[in-house]
Amino acid sequence: MGAIPLYDASRGSGLELETGGRWALISDQVMGGHSTGQIEVAEIEGRRAVCLTGEVRLEDGGGFVQIASDLKVDASHASHLRALVWGNDEVYGCHLRTPDVVRPWQSYRQTFTAASAWTWLSLPLDHFLPHRLEAPLDRAGVRRIGLVAIGRAFQAKLALARLELV
Repeated sequence: MGAIPLYDASRGSGLELETGGRWALISDQVMGGHSTGQIEVAEIEGRRAVCLTGEVRLEDGGGFVQIASDLKVDASHASHLRALVWGNDEVYGCHLRTPDVVRPWQSYRQTFTAASAWTWLSLPLDHFLPHRLEAPLDRAGVRRIGLVAIGRAFQAKLALARLELV
């Protein structure tokens, strides 16, 4: 089975996913936090990408900024989520949601480091761990994805050019 394209920043406005979703910025301000962020489409080192920048702050129970999109994809025949990313050598999270995720703080999570050069990441679907829920990841029901700067105070700078299932 070949790659299933999910996102390519070189198409359209650079915010739309192949599956019909659209990247949006979400921060801990929805729960009273003070983190700030921006989302934009820009060219970085010769590649067009959706970019998340911002400041993660921990005051008042906060601690995240993210870009997220509805995904609605059957990943049951895939083994990995591949992403072409660029960043500031910081650790970020990739969070997935399925119908089993009913609370805002629940997700399936995996971390990655975004190097300061364009790099293909290969995130095994088996390595996404449930966060604050018991159900295993239902690959057939992946409905949302988030790329998240979370958990510690730092400056976020993350760019995504491509995303696919393999």
